[in-house]
This record gives sequence, C-alpha cells and structure tokens, in this order.
Amino acid sequence: MIGAIALAGVGAAWPAEVERELAPELLPVEAKLARAAARGDREAFARLVDVHKRPMLGLCVRLLGDREEARDAAQEAFVRAWSAIGAYDPSQPFAPWLLRIARNHCIDLARRRAQLGRVVALDAASEGGESPLELADPAAAAADEQLAQAQLAASVGVAVEALPANYRTVIQLFHVEHMSYKEIAAVMDVPIGTVMTWLHRARARLREALSTRPEGSPEASEFPP
Repeated sequence: MIGAIALAGVGAAWPAEVERELAPELLPVEAKLARAAARGDREAFARLVDVHKRPMLGLCVRLLGDREEARDAAQEAFVRAWSAIGAYDPSQPFAPWLLRIARNHCIDLARRRAQLGRVVALDAASEGGESPLELADPAAAAADEQLAQAQLAASVGVAVEALPANYRTVIQLFHVEHMSYKEIAAVMDVPIGTVMTWLHRARARLREALSTRPEGSPEASEFPP
C-alpha cells in the first residue's frame, strides 16, 4: 500500500524566517503537519500520505495508464515530497504542491517510456463480448441500466485516455478531484487562463469522441461546454 512508505533520511528544516513569521495557531492543519514533517516527524508525514494517497494515485493512473506503474510512481512522488518538504510554502494549499511533484515525476516516466519505444495499451474498463443476461423479473430493468452505465464509463475512460497528457490532467483534477482553477494552475505551474483553455478543449474533444457512440447509447453529461 502507498501508505506504507519507507522514508529515507530526514526532511529539510523550515527556514528560520518562516518559523518566526508563522504563528502555529494560525496555520491550517496540513501546514502544521508539513512543518512537523520538516522537523523529521514521520508520523505527521504519514498522516499527510493518508489524506492524499487517493488523489495522488488517481492522477498517476490517469497520466501513466497502468495501475501498477502508477502505484510505484505515487510512492516515489511521496518519497520525493518527504525529501523536499522544507521547500513547501505553508501559506499555500498543500495538495497542489504535492500533486505537482507527482505530475512532474509521471511526465518524466512517460518521456522515458516514449524514448524506449514502449506502447501503452489503453486500459479498457470492461472486457466486452459478453451478452447481457435476460432476466425474467423486475430486476432486469435495473441490470440494463447498470450495463448502460458501465458501457458509458468504459467509453468515457477510453476517450479520456486518448487525450494529451495536459488535457487528461485537467479532467482528472477538475472532474474527479474537484479542484479549483487556481489549485489546478498551481499543480500544473501554468496561468489560470491556460487551465480554463485546456479544460474547454478537453471537454470539446470528449464530447466529439462520445458523440460517435452507437445509436441508443446513454448520453454523457459529465463534460458540459
């Protein structure tokens, strides 16, 4: 599990001027934990890992497309965050700082993989090819609805995986992690306007891709204009 991370060494200490200027009672909880981690408190950092391991893994999966590789990448990103915790600015939200480390690591991995000529297969959400069971009771309608939703989820997943990395990232952070434009901009180290442009273009591509589904398929409403 990602929560069980072997942390080597001790995080860098906070600069003295930061220690003097920040009143502990005014710090948000995560900033307090980060400050404790910077002093070498591994339990404090483990609490941050517990809070952020799900969005961390989700972003890595979205960028790398392989769940096992994403687990390794997420763990490495946490180790890097531990090593660099002294550089975190406690006046800023912790999640964008952490996810930026994960994103940069995943981009590096993807570039190395591309250089090696590896081709990553899209992770299909369903096997397909199986005929739905015909049930002779009222549960059949519910089963049909579940099947339709599963098919939609599979279609959306494949469509998202086909997007460029930046578009996949904004979709993951906005629609799955529910982060604000400002937070996403911090993660991706770009202006807010760029985030808005990427999100708009990503949605447009997804609507176009999903509009080609067979007639009778459920409509996707997750990606408004």
